Amino acid sequence: MNIAADALEALALAALRRAGASEAMAVAAARCLVAADMQGLGTHGVARVPTYCAHLRSGRARGDAVPAIAREKGAACLIDAGNGLAFEACERAVAEAIRRARARGAAIGAVTSSHHCGALGILLEPIAEAGMVGLAFSNAPAGIMPWGGKRPVLGTNPVAAIFPRRGEAPLVIDMSLTQVTRGQIMLLANAGKPIPEGWGMDAEGRPTTDPQKILVGGSLYAVGGLKGTMLALAVEVICCALTGAALSSEMASLHLASGAPMRFGQAFIALDPAACTGSSVYLERVEALVAAMLADEAVRLPGSRRVEARERAAREGIVIEDALHRELEALASQA
Repeated sequence: MNIAADALEALALAALRRAGASEAMAVAAARCLVAADMQGLGTHGVARVPTYCAHLRSGRARGDAVPAIAREKGAACLIDAGNGLAFEACERAVAEAIRRARARGAAIGAVTSSHHCGALGILLEPIAEAGMVGLAFSNAPAGIMPWGGKRPVLGTNPVAAIFPRRGEAPLVIDMSLTQVTRGQIMLLANAGKPIPEGWGMDAEGRPTTDPQKILVGGSLYAVGGLKGTMLALAVEVICCALTGAALSSEMASLHLASGAPMRFGQAFIALDPAACTGSSVYLERVEALVAAMLADEAVRLPGSRRVEARERAAREGIVIEDALHRELEALASQA
């Protein structure tokens, strides 16, 4: 079915509030999830609301958590999300990174005791709006085996970067470090469909086309083989060792309704071009690079498809599955 963005956001907000999320927590989550749907990222949109609601009801996520600065020093700070939903805490970390980078040229806002944070590129948008370069990292439940290993230890560990441009939408690079995201597998599982061969393995390390066997206890193939595995290791250290969050191997599957809090870790970095080569030179160099890329008419700039999808959704609404809409309505009215 087709639904207007504001109506979908209100529905997601109501469902999260009914499940126990505070007003601020639910507003931040609903806003980011609908933004993902508007940008064509259905794997990280309101399809996540039923899982979040289950976690809020079971205690895997705390609806009364209030993000707070746990530690800070100069250009760095650590936000404790209190095991609540991630979005409010991540937005606080991004705001702190921007504020500190304005004063010091570069800054990091990290988050601990967090939860799944959706599409990282969306969380970075305020950094680009401030004229800065942004980087983001998150760990996730274990899904990648260490090189030569037999069981998943590293998360899918998404990374994102955003680069402001002169008078144009920013360049946005946003990806997990696996061949496909768990979100893509989740959508196929919800639809009762198998997955293609070569996406992942079951808990015994055997290739499988059953999405449930990958989502619970299974593993995914790292992008780029050894190189992707090493990048996943680097993100794991950044998001866990620097923040004190749970290791990916210490988390149970996101797709389990109950259990211990997830305790994700995230990190957001803001870099002010004015502190390096200067904003004017930075913008000139970015535009020169973009022009060189677009000299080949087949090139598509990273992030451009999101802009097109967002503009289309603003005009025409967002398409979601009828079954998902019914589930959201049920959650929004659930006692």
